[in-house]
Amino acid sequence: MRAGTLVSGRHLVTVGGPDGSDVQPCPPEQRPAVQLLAGDTQRQGGRTALGPGPSPAVGPLALGAGPGDLPLLDREAEVAQLLGKLAEGRSVRLVGEQGSGCSALLSAVVESAGDIAPHGVVQLCGHRRTAGDLLQDLFAATHRAPGFRPDREQLPSLLAQVGAVVVIDEVQPDGAELEELLATAPECAFLISVAAGSGGVLPVGSRLEDHRVGGLSRTACLALTARLAGRPLDDAERAWAVDLWFESEGLPLRFVQAAALLRQRDIEVDALIAAEEDQHSVFGRPEDGPADADPAVREGELRAALPLPSLAESAAPASRLAEGLSEPAQAVLRLSLALGGESPTAPHLPALIEVDHGESALRELADRGLAESIGGHHRLTVGVLEALAPQWPPLDSVHGAARHFSWWVGHGSVTTAQIAAEAEVVVGALEADRAAGRTEAVLRLARAAAPALALTLRWGAWRQVLELGLAVARQAGQRREEAWFQHESGVHWLCVGEPERAQIALQAAWALRTELADVRGAAATRRLLTLLQDEARPPAALEAETQLIRRPVIRVLAQRSLRSARVPVSAVRGWSRKSLLLASGGLLALGVLGTAVGLSVAGPDGSGTSGVRPNGSSDGTGLTGGAGLGGSGSPSGGLSSATSAATSAGASGSASVSASASASPSASGSTTRGPARHTSAPSSSGAPTDVPTTDNPPAPGRTSSAPAPTHTSATPAPTSASPASTPPSPSTTPPSTPPAPTTSAPSTTPPSSSVSS
Repeated sequence: MRAGTLVSGRHLVTVGGPDGSDVQPCPPEQRPAVQLLAGDTQRQGGRTALGPGPSPAVGPLALGAGPGDLPLLDREAEVAQLLGKLAEGRSVRLVGEQGSGCSALLSAVVESAGDIAPHGVVQLCGHRRTAGDLLQDLFAATHRAPGFRPDREQLPSLLAQVGAVVVIDEVQPDGAELEELLATAPECAFLISVAAGSGGVLPVGSRLEDHRVGGLSRTACLALTARLAGRPLDDAERAWAVDLWFESEGLPLRFVQAAALLRQRDIEVDALIAAEEDQHSVFGRPEDGPADADPAVREGELRAALPLPSLAESAAPASRLAEGLSEPAQAVLRLSLALGGESPTAPHLPALIEVDHGESALRELADRGLAESIGGHHRLTVGVLEALAPQWPPLDSVHGAARHFSWWVGHGSVTTAQIAAEAEVVVGALEADRAAGRTEAVLRLARAAAPALALTLRWGAWRQVLELGLAVARQAGQRREEAWFQHESGVHWLCVGEPERAQIALQAAWALRTELADVRGAAATRRLLTLLQDEARPPAALEAETQLIRRPVIRVLAQRSLRSARVPVSAVRGWSRKSLLLASGGLLALGVLGTAVGLSVAGPDGSGTSGVRPNGSSDGTGLTGGAGLGGSGSPSGGLSSATSAATSAGASGSASVSASASASPSASGSTTRGPARHTSAPSSSGAPTDVPTTDNPPAPGRTSSAPAPTHTSATPAPTSASPASTPPSPSTTPPSTPPAPTTSAPSTTPPSSSVSS
């Protein structure tokens, strides 16, 4: 079993573990460095050189890659029209019947659109790819980040920088998935062709516009038939080709097969001519015959003697074309029919059907219009599987395909790119063995191929393999295998961003492993369930606002309180009210515990004075009334003069801001927010007491327009600011509002009660 690691979005995925794959958050050091490739680095000869695009077409079906390098017929105007739309940044969807030549038209546009976009042309294959696979292929073709598959949240930002012409053949997603594909790469112009069964009506507002691809003209069909036949058509053959043109409406595939029927008829004519030559060499020429007859004339006579295929045989020529194949080509055809129409690449053919020259056999199928090259391998063309599957039973060697691919996907010399090219063949082998009832072969191949396909980032095929293995294990009653496939399915859904489906699969796997007493397996599944639960939780709530104040604000405020009384009020305007209150409470706690900063107020002679209230009483704290009470009856006023000033001013607009230095032993200096330059302290009876102010100037930005009154009143006098003063704080109370009590934290003394009796 192949094992390895990859990065899926924000997850580190370990694939191929003994108990199944594991997922965990990706550490920063293992996150890949994503690099956008430059346009000149990507382009080689006008087309992209990177990405898992299709290999060059094989056979005349490509209408340009066949014998003689046939040019594209009757499509010059359409190519020019499509190039003009792509140059304008428009996206186009080609719509047409199977076999109408959409793939050939795409190839012609790719050859001419190399200089339209900054990042050139990116050619991708949509055969059996999901929308997620196509987005991953586009990312891999334009970025350098091996082993990394971005999630849905990361892809838009990564692909938004890509400006390229994206050409995709055989697109299967439709509707919302197709619109998501285009929206994720808004700077790209898309040119796509739809697969069989797709191509519904475009939704309103879609970036795509439909371009109908019809059949070729009658002249082009006749010219194509003659070129592929290798000779001019006679009158009978021209009439036959015209009838076929009316019946098929000019589909190029029909005339590729019609030319193969004519070549097969020429082989029969050559066999007749060779037989006549042998007869003449043995028995001699007849006497009545011309001695120097023209061989071309005789060839025409013999060709006219052989009837042309009927119109019904020309419309469904698969059976007649298959009869004329060589034995190696017929063996490859039988193998492809058994694998659901998918043909393995040439290196696998010797091990599967003992065909040494697999390239020649595949080329023969392509030349006859029975197969085409797409996505790095070959597949049968439209109608061949349905026409030949009932008539051609599968070979016995097909039974060993599962055993061969089980060994091959786990071999160390096989690269992930080679496995990705054979993904459809592996899925075909699983479906063939399932239809034949070979349970053990299906489970063996599915367990070996699932980790390998996960590492190739072909997750559409990975999901198909897991679903096939799970269905067979459940049908066979093998509960241990069923638990493994459920676990891997949960990993897949977790990686693609489907947590609900991932939880359902993982819970089923955990229940099965617990029932089977698989301790290690149950623990591995439980880890993934825990990861899902952790990611489903909402992000942790932000800490409370009180926890945000972790800065050394207390020390800063203590240093501010030791400064002079000329502290501008604007210095604390940036603080929120709640922050100021909390900081004041912290200062009070420091003072009570004995760890607060000594805020002793020095007298005029530099010696500390005992705490004397404005009315002459002492509070026993060693602080003056202005420092200890803050002029408002709050015990915290002396510890946070600037803070109390801002807080009380924001509450009432009339409270005083106490200073930390006193100008006289009997009075404490203060700065006021109002016009009066003195501090009123309540007396024992609750009446205001006049305290004369010192010569300290008022705080900057606040000037008095009237002489200081002899006492403070309940209603503060209006103030007028000078032109140079700063605008008042938004929290200042209008003059008509009665003064509110000063608030301090954590305890507040009501303004009506006396601080000291």
